[in-house]
Amino acid sequence: MKPSAPLFAAVVACLCARAALAQTPTPAPTDVYVVSFFKAAPGQDAALLKTLQEQDPKNPMAGHLLVLRHAQGSDWDFATIQHVGATATVRITPRPDPKTKPPQPTQVWHTDTYVAGPSWDEFSKQMGLTATGAVYVVGVHRPVPGHRPQLLDSLTRPDANAKVQTGRVLLEHIDGAINILTVERYASWQDFAADMAANPSGNTGWSDVRQHSAYHEDTLAERVR
Repeated sequence: MKPSAPLFAAVVACLCARAALAQTPTPAPTDVYVVSFFKAAPGQDAALLKTLQEQDPKNPMAGHLLVLRHAQGSDWDFATIQHVGATATVRITPRPDPKTKPPQPTQVWHTDTYVAGPSWDEFSKQMGLTATGAVYVVGVHRPVPGHRPQLLDSLTRPDANAKVQTGRVLLEHIDGAINILTVERYASWQDFAADMAANPSGNTGWSDVRQHSAYHEDTLAERVR
């Protein structure tokens, strides 16, 4: 029995939509960000956080900052993602006066990486910077040699089985330690738990990612700015 014309048209439209989704490339990054991870010195986490939250009022990008605090996972205590703009400029910081007493160290170590990402408007939207109570999953990835395009495709492919809506950004290495960084935002711990309960074996795309990932680590974090 042949399908009716309306049904046939609907099936064709559905298949075309899926094909378009599969073939739509990830938008090219437009802006530069600096991603930093910090390990606080013992007893200095509050002092370090205060320092990280301070912004130079003369900086045209002041306020374009996401600060995350470790909840579970990697050894870092804080992660910052600072929007720089279309280009980045590096300047030498003057050395402190050797006659003055140096301040007490607030950190044990930190790393910095320049990365390419979306516009600040898109970043803010995906990271929910106007909302509160969100939970973030920070992922650091390094592709198998020769598998970078496949890993990027796996990391940006929508999960058809996702039970909750999340925000997501992917940031690509320009210069520094990180190769690929992903940040996924859940609106609440309840949404995070619901998604985990719906996927007891992990994210459905995990197996595909593992085909192309030589190394990765995930960290749960909460936003403090």
